[in-house]
Amino acid sequence: MPLPDSNIKREHIHTRQVTCTGYRREDGLWDVDAQIKDTKTYTVENNHRGPIKPGVPIHEMWLRLTVDVDLLVHDCIAVTDHSPYACCPDITPIFKRLIGEKIAPGWTRRVKELVAGVQGCTHLADLVGPATTTIYQSMAGITKGKTDAEKSKPFYINGCHAWVSDGQQVLDFHPTYYTGKKTK
Repeated sequence: MPLPDSNIKREHIHTRQVTCTGYRREDGLWDVDAQIKDTKTYTVENNHRGPIKPGVPIHEMWLRLTVDVDLLVHDCIAVTDHSPYACCPDITPIFKRLIGEKIAPGWTRRVKELVAGVQGCTHLADLVGPATTTIYQSMAGITKGKTDAEKSKPFYINGCHAWVSDGQQVLDFHPTYYTGKKTK
């Protein structure tokens, strides 16, 4: 269901689009290609690029995270196609710092330590979050059809309200990892 109409007149000023696409690779690894794109509805004067017309991206940046089934980062590629400053694309190689890191508790903090703030790019660092959730969504069900003895605890258990370890979904789909009160 979409949001209800606003009762107050509004003027569209800015649009941010975040798009993430997950891929299973033939080599057994997983890629997520993520894009962030910002546009305005009016011309923006810019010292680096000159006037940026309505609908032309102010920011257009890409990130590819490559992980294995254990969520270890094997590669991270960042690209800046459009930015408001000439120096913005210079920072993209810093995202290689994520290689060797594991997506696990503390991941968001670690991303901020390695690639955010003045040593990185706010927009690309922020893109890591939706890319990460896309990895989870892309990998969901990869253990389907295996017995509990053949698979490890699914990464999404205790990752949200729906998958709390003592909840109905865990009982129904992963009873080995159910922590609630068991009934007959």
